[in-house]
Amino acid sequence: MWARAVNVIPRVSRDEWDRLDVVARWLIATRSAVLVMTFNSAAIAGLLAARAGAFDGVLWALVTIGLLFAHATNNLVNDITDHVKGVDKDNYFRAQYGPQPLEHGLMTKSQIYTYTVVTGLIALAAGLALVAMRGDATLQLMAAGAFFVLFYTWPLKYIGMGEVAVIIVWGPLMVGGGYYVITGEISNTVIIASLPVALAATTVLFGKHTDKLEDDAAKGIRTMPVLLGERNSRYATIVMLTLQYLLVFWLVLRGDFSFPLLAVLLAAPYYVRAVRAFSHPRPSQPPAEYPPGIWPLWYAAFAFSHTRRFGALFLLGLAADVALHRLT
Repeated sequence: MWARAVNVIPRVSRDEWDRLDVVARWLIATRSAVLVMTFNSAAIAGLLAARAGAFDGVLWALVTIGLLFAHATNNLVNDITDHVKGVDKDNYFRAQYGPQPLEHGLMTKSQIYTYTVVTGLIALAAGLALVAMRGDATLQLMAAGAFFVLFYTWPLKYIGMGEVAVIIVWGPLMVGGGYYVITGEISNTVIIASLPVALAATTVLFGKHTDKLEDDAAKGIRTMPVLLGERNSRYATIVMLTLQYLLVFWLVLRGDFSFPLLAVLLAAPYYVRAVRAFSHPRPSQPPAEYPPGIWPLWYAAFAFSHTRRFGALFLLGLAADVALHRLT
């Protein structure tokens, strides 16, 4: 179950849930399958620090732990907030594609509050350790992160700012901020290099919010796709998918990074599938060949599949670039 939970959002019955250990429950409750996007940002910050000859393993480990547990805390806060506001009632879209432990009765309020507090305290401890080691500027970064953890679900998601927050968080804040904490330096090149993975994470959110556009609109949740409309949201996602590659080309052509970063081109088949999906309205029913256990996710599934491959290849290409850079 640990392996399943970090690869997909598994659907589990009450009996299965009762047989799980606390780690498996935590992995499912925090939707750990999406934490890979956060790990990618932390790993990129570490690789860029290594490229600059300023990598510190302890600092990087604290940055990674802090970011992963902050993201996990956000997911738990998201579930609690939506449950309290009644968003997940009446078989709401989000409650169909994976377990919502609180809404589905798998956890009591006391249990999920405990998970949230413990998870948040681990993130806070990592952050405070970094503040003690790196100074007050780190405290400002930590405060910015806490703001997005606490207020993404409400009000940011409700006023079309959730998607903007994801670009800021998964790019400049995680990668740029992580790089600063490790090296003590601010780099415009690092900020630009963070944007492809930030856009990748945003396409997943855009896809999910487009999938459930009608449900969100009915409940007064004005996500960016609700504001833009279904057609414009699909095309906006295609633009973001394409910009990921254009930014990589630009970074290589400018000489900021070497040719191994072009390894992301190996994700092209997933890009093509995602673009094809976003080029057409969402089907009313899943095609016969559609993998089981994913529907009603459609756009989000294609975006997530591409993001996982693009992120892994970006890391691989960057690691090769770092090796070449350090050897020359």
